[in-house]
Parts: sequence; C-alpha cells; structure tokens
Amino acid sequence: MSKPDLSPPVKRMLISVEYDGTGLVGWQRQENGPSVQAYLEQAAEKLTTRPTLVQGSGRTDAGVHATGQAAHLDVPAHLNDKDVVRGLNAWLQTKQVAVLSAQEVPDDFHARFDAVQRAYLYRLLSRETPSALRRHQLWHHRARLDVEAMHNAAQSLVGKYDFTSFRAAGCQANSPIRTMDELSVQCVDDEIHITARARSFLYHQIRNITGSLVQVGIGKWSLDEFIRIRDAKDRSQAGPTAPAHGLYLTQIDYQLD
Repeated sequence: MSKPDLSPPVKRMLISVEYDGTGLVGWQRQENGPSVQAYLEQAAEKLTTRPTLVQGSGRTDAGVHATGQAAHLDVPAHLNDKDVVRGLNAWLQTKQVAVLSAQEVPDDFHARFDAVQRAYLYRLLSRETPSALRRHQLWHHRARLDVEAMHNAAQSLVGKYDFTSFRAAGCQANSPIRTMDELSVQCVDDEIHITARARSFLYHQIRNITGSLVQVGIGKWSLDEFIRIRDAKDRSQAGPTAPAHGLYLTQIDYQLD
C-alpha cells in the first residue's frame, strides 16, 4: 500500500519582475556569478521554506534589464497575491530585483510556453556628451541619428521574414523565420526608443537589428541597402550587435481567463 501524500497543497503564481541587469550574468542561474533566477529562487525558498523553481518566460543576457519579465512558481496554497509579493520582496530588497505583482494561474500554466507576445525596448542616447546617470541604462551614440530614416527602415522588418541576417551565430532556434508585429523608432525626450513586439525572438535579434538601424541613422546605409541586407540572409552583412545594457524586456502577454 502506497503512503499518502503528506506534502502541503500548493498553487501556481504568475509574477511580474523588474530588474537592473548591471553586474548580473543574466536571467538563468549560473555558477560564474549572480543571476535573476538565482535571486528569485533564494527569495522563494525563504517564502515557501523549501527549494522552489522559478521558471521565467525566457532568458535575458548579462547586462539586459527588465521592467516586465514574467515567471511562475508554486507556493503554499494559503498564500495570497500580496503575501507572495511582500514575501519575495522582503528578501530581495537588498538586490537589484523586485517583484511587481502576482496572480494565481492554473496548475498547468507555463510562463515560457504560454506566452503569446513579448515586447522589448532599446534605449539610445544620440548626443555628443554621455550621461553619467544613465550610462548603464542606454547606449550612448555620439553621432546624430536620423530617427525618421531609422523608423522607415524598421518598417521593412514588420511582418513575417527570414531574420538570418539579424540572428546570432550561437542561436539554437530551429528556424530563422519570425513574425514581427511591431518595430518602431521614436524620440522620447533626449532618447531614441526602439520598440519591438513579436510572439518570439531569435537570439540577439533585437540587438542586431538595433546595430543595423544605427547604420541607417548615421547615413551609412539607405533604405534600399537595409532591405538588401535583410534579404541577403547573411549575418556578416548586417550591422554590429548593440550593447546589452540598452535593452529592456518590457512586457509578456498571456491569454488568461
């Protein structure tokens, strides 16, 4: 006769997470430095009193920030949304990670596989002088950038395309085909913001696109040349990879009842 399951009942929670990626090795726990996942799992163990997996919607690289990363974890059933937020943040208050919200989701919910759209923001500063206060939050580019030309080039990537030209060499995705739902470039105060939305992205796709859009912005490439590079399906023909510290994961969307 099998022994009864005496483990306490749990429920699954979806949390929204904000973090400053400066000095972190990225989302995924690693042996060579602090990570967002490791911090959250340490906080979760304090809350649940047992080792607890925190599963993110996806990985972010070292130096990349987030204002709306999503993750799920299982917590004791008696804890409510506020208990989870307060409990996790009580341990995280000395870290560069914060939990913004929590909500109960079905037991089979998965933060990565159930995501229907992801949104990223890339921040650029286009002026002669750098920013002392934002040097880890955006990419400073001394040359004046033509935002209208960059936006027009960005529109040539909206839709379903083969993004091989903007795919990192180490990308493990089965296909380079992706559908870009939105890619816009606009001025916001003294910054230039590049916003991208899609169901999923290739490894370094946004940073590689940003590096190429900057080539348009400085006048090195025309719109026709940018389109030619898109269609070349050759990473070596596209622009450099933009620095990680200008990139933000801003939103993960789900279809929840």
